[in-house]
Amino acid sequence: MIRTRVKICGLTRVSDVEAAVAAGADALGFVFYPPSPRAVTPEQAARLCAKLPPFVSAVGLFVDAAPEGVRATLDQVPLDLLQFHGDEAPDYCASFGRRWIKALRMRPGVDLMAERARYAGGAGLLLDAYDPARAGGTGQCFDWDRIPPEIASSVVLAGGLDANNVAEAVERVRPYGVDVSGGVEAAKGIKDQDRINAFMQGVRDGDTRR
Repeated sequence: MIRTRVKICGLTRVSDVEAAVAAGADALGFVFYPPSPRAVTPEQAARLCAKLPPFVSAVGLFVDAAPEGVRATLDQVPLDLLQFHGDEAPDYCASFGRRWIKALRMRPGVDLMAERARYAGGAGLLLDAYDPARAGGTGQCFDWDRIPPEIASSVVLAGGLDANNVAEAVERVRPYGVDVSGGVEAAKGIKDQDRINAFMQGVRDGDTRR
């Protein structure tokens, strides 16, 4: 059986890192975007990453960050993967010598096949809902039928996922992975262990129906 990978994003507390790891998350995301309520400093992220066991990846989320800011973060935080969530060009994404993925907000008219070709140097695409006022963490879903079936197995699906809809998302889209933040929170930046566990069970349920 193909297993859908899970990234839990927006971690700010040691207890939430431990809960996500215990639930079986494959990757944890740390937000380096000061306007976000889930933002952490490099110092905070370094302390959180120190709690990660082997084979759980640390992902750093950046939004149109100055290159020197990204490099300063990398000097302090042992990130395995960079996630670029703004309007970054492919050359920028590739300039830091780390594996990276490009997040695409599913605004009207976006051509996923063209964007996939444009960002072919990355490890994959993360697809999120579009909100003109926010770069991510909208809590909204987009129309999953907009994802071409031929690329679905290589994308990470985000946007409004929670324990109530993730099984359907996994079954219908068949993505490589799913990404959740607000859908497992008690408050912004504060994760809830029961919701994390329920989300992970939803992913497993979806996998059995793929």
